This record gives sequence, C-alpha cells and structure tokens, in this order.
Amino acid sequence: MSIDVTWWWTALSAVGLLNLSAWWLSRRALNRRQAQLPRDEYALRRWLLVLSAGYVLGCAYRSFVPVFDVPRLCLFDSWLASVVVGRSVATVAELCFVAQWALLLRASSHATGSVLGLSAARAMVPLIAVAETCSWYSVLTTSNLGHVIEETLWGACAALLVVSLVHIWPRCSRRMRPLLAFWCVAGLTYVTFMFAVDVPMYWSRWLADEASGRHYLSLAQGLLDVSGRWVVSHRWEDWKSEVAWMTLYFSVAVWLSIALVHAPLPRRRAVAA
Repeated sequence: MSIDVTWWWTALSAVGLLNLSAWWLSRRALNRRQAQLPRDEYALRRWLLVLSAGYVLGCAYRSFVPVFDVPRLCLFDSWLASVVVGRSVATVAELCFVAQWALLLRASSHATGSVLGLSAARAMVPLIAVAETCSWYSVLTTSNLGHVIEETLWGACAALLVVSLVHIWPRCSRRMRPLLAFWCVAGLTYVTFMFAVDVPMYWSRWLADEASGRHYLSLAQGLLDVSGRWVVSHRWEDWKSEVAWMTLYFSVAVWLSIALVHAPLPRRRAVAA
C-alpha cells in the first residue's frame, strides 16, 4: 500500500475497534440502569441497543474492509472484500440506523401528542428502504442516477425529522429543548450538505457519464459483476475521493448511533410556555 492509504486504513481500523468497545460499554451502562427505568422504556432502549449493534458491526466491517462500490475497488483480494458483501452489510446497517431514529421519534411523539411526529416515524424506514434499493440499482448498473435519488431520499428523511422535532419543541419540557435544538441544528447541517454537496456531486457524475456515452450494465449483469469481480488498489489517487465521507461516516455517525441508546426522552406532554 501507499503510505497515505496505509495510514488511512490503520486509522479506520482503530476507530472500528474503538466503536466496538464503546458499544460494549454502552450495553453494560444500560444493564446497570435497568432497575431505574420503567419497563417500557427499558424495552425501547434494548431495541435501540440491538439496532445500534447492527450499525456498529456493519460500520466496523466496512472500516476493516473498505470498498469503493461503482469501480469495484477494494484493499484486499478476497470475496469478503467484494462489493456484493460490502453493500449487503451496508444495507442492513443503514436500515438499523434509521430504525433507531424512527423508534426514538415515535416514543417522543407519543409522549408529546405529536401526530406529525408519529406520521414521520412511520415513513422513515420505508423511505430509506427505497433509498437502499436505489443504491443497489446504482451499484449494479454503475449508473449514478440511483445515487442521486438515494441521497435525495436521505436528505428528505433528515428534513422530515427536523420538521417533526420543531413540531415537538413547544410540547416538551424546558430541560429537553437544548437537546432538541442540537438535533435540529445537526439535522439542518446534514440536509444542507446533502442537497448542496452530495446530490449535486452524483448528479454531475451521471451527467458526465451520459455525455461520454457510458455503457451501463443490466441488473443481471451487475449482480454477476459485483459477485465475481473486485479490483485491488492501494493507490491514494483511487481512494482519495472516498476518504472524507468514509472517515466521518464510520466514526461520528457510529458515535451518534451509540449515543441514541441513552438519549433523554420526553416524559409527558408539557404545556407550551
């Protein structure tokens, strides 16, 4: 490997191990709190912990075995490093992550009587399931148009979450409002990034492919391709476009998933101040 790729992969692997340890500590912390929590809240947090495990394990695997889907690039010459394995792991992990948010939003909306929040919570997992389908379409066919739709749906889902939190805001106690404000700011930052940077990037790639007359694979051809072909590359030039998002995604997003297990919840519907 080039020295840049070696350092990056070493850092990703170290973060993956750190995340697994953090999840284990989170599990122990929840077990210690069991006697202090109402039964229904403990059951909710156990589900959040299980879903977090799916996300943490998936991101750890992808940290140890990075894959660049469309060009079929990987660091190791193994079927375990193929796109079909990496994309399957990512699909399960990302559905677990959005399910965490849906469960938390559902619980918060029940506590505050937010019908809008309940509707949004029901819509989030189906929306991301469609996004994952679009991701698979792009990975199989090599057309970035599916990624455009995928990232648009992720951004729309985040926007829906922010709107729901704003609706919940006046119904929450004052102690919850700083946390809601933080989630709203974080959500708006993510939405801005998705629609100002990520979606336009994939759109420009698709336009460039169309202009060059790129030949796309059929779904059947793509499935055979991702299952049996992988290109080992240790060149920084091949990976540098993926470094920023992978590093942030496999670190900050995972820490957020672990933190959601212990996130405060509204106890009752409060009168607006």
